Amino acid sequence: MKIGVIGAGKVGSTLAHLYVTAGNDVAIANSQGPDTLRDLEHQLGRHAHAVTVEEAARYGDVVIVAVPFCQFEDLPAEALAGRTVVDATNYVPERDGHDAELERGDVTSSELMQRHLAGAHVVKAFNAMRWDHLRDYGHSAGSNFRYGIPVSGDDPDAKWRVLDLVEEIGFEPVDAGPLVEGGRKYQPGTEVYTADLEADELRARIGVEAA
Repeated sequence: MKIGVIGAGKVGSTLAHLYVTAGNDVAIANSQGPDTLRDLEHQLGRHAHAVTVEEAARYGDVVIVAVPFCQFEDLPAEALAGRTVVDATNYVPERDGHDAELERGDVTSSELMQRHLAGAHVVKAFNAMRWDHLRDYGHSAGSNFRYGIPVSGDDPDAKWRVLDLVEEIGFEPVDAGPLVEGGRKYQPGTEVYTADLEADELRARIGVEAA
């Protein structure tokens, strides 16, 4: 699979490593341009390419967004139209600035991203576990213990694609429901955020049943 990654910080670069290792081709971008990513490109190997944000957005059917939430309005909406956009961001007021809608709980951060990317299919995932645990805690399918990764989204095909991506890097996907309802269950401030729970325990905590 071809996967675009926008954001080359700890989460973005970790996911890029994991998906290259799993046999995918990855195009990774940041806001400073591909020349600033040559060392990372070399580390990732021949199946990774440092590109512009626009190029990463158009690279594959799935694009992972792992930038500070305050930058979501800089995402190229036209280039991302029709694609599955994995929202790995979190709203952090101290970093992102205060947003009245979010602080009142009127909307979730993923809803705001979906509003901006009206032609894309936003799926929330990879936001509730620390980057180093994403790197280290994956276990193969069939293991007695696997950590759960919650996933929420409105488009069934896009969500299934992301559920498969979670499985591919050694975690058990947990369907948390639609974007609005599901995203609230594992955003910062919830009891499961960065709690590193086994999948069945995660399901119990967020109130969903196994498929």
